[in-house]
Amino acid sequence: MIYDFLIAPFAEFDFMKRALVGSLALALGSGPIGVFLMLRRLSLTGDAMAHAILPGAAVGYLIAGLSLPAMTIGGMVAGVTVAFLSGLVSRFTALKEDASLATFYLLSLALGVVLVSARGSNVDLLHVLFGTVLALDDAALFLIAGIATVSVLTLAAIYRPLVLECVDPGFLRSVSNAGAPVHMVFLALVVMNLVGGFHALGTLLAVGLMMLPAAAARMWTQDVTVMLILSAIGGAVSGYIGLLVSYHWSLPAGPAIILSAGGLYLASLAFGAQGGFVQRLVPVRHLEA
Repeated sequence: MIYDFLIAPFAEFDFMKRALVGSLALALGSGPIGVFLMLRRLSLTGDAMAHAILPGAAVGYLIAGLSLPAMTIGGMVAGVTVAFLSGLVSRFTALKEDASLATFYLLSLALGVVLVSARGSNVDLLHVLFGTVLALDDAALFLIAGIATVSVLTLAAIYRPLVLECVDPGFLRSVSNAGAPVHMVFLALVVMNLVGGFHALGTLLAVGLMMLPAAAARMWTQDVTVMLILSAIGGAVSGYIGLLVSYHWSLPAGPAIILSAGGLYLASLAFGAQGGFVQRLVPVRHLEA
């Protein structure tokens, strides 16, 4: 019974194996990225950037159809362009970066939907918006795994200045000029992981495995390193549970994965060791003899 419910779907069906491997790779790469976005109070930036890649992916779709290289290159170019333009707007106008990102996010989403609809069917549009995690092929898996590998290695290389920029950017500016380059490298990692998530979960859900496990991890620890590990584990568990729920109850796989991550987040809100609801209800005794 336990085998049939927990293991058999992945042992018997190749598409479930591929979906699980893709979900695990996404969790490994995007979970730690989400932690740094959260620590830098840029959580909504991830959502805006996820939608920003849509026009580029749509242009790639118009040129080559559902081609992995074309949509990947288009999405990366669009994401980097929007990040650059929003930075220019915030630097040379009265608009703050969050306002400019929100503007580009809305324009990008609308433009991407129009471009996909101009050539494709409603099915193609649904694939672009919500992903096809159960239809990942070898090329998509290699892409997602490659992005996860590059992300982990790059985060290891820039870990110290990136953490310092999160907790005390003023001190980092006073002792080093690494702040700006590290910020640009980090934004590039955000775009890369969103593009990888786009192929599996679509542009509307790609940010889910990036932010929900990170927010859940924050409720359990204040140690950044532990937070990074917990976010990756949380994303992997969410992918596994979501795929099982999708298989046994015939639900869409991508939304089921994100809902699983949401359930993990809600459980962490309730029982987390760092300010969870239950902990706050338990009286804490001070200055006992």
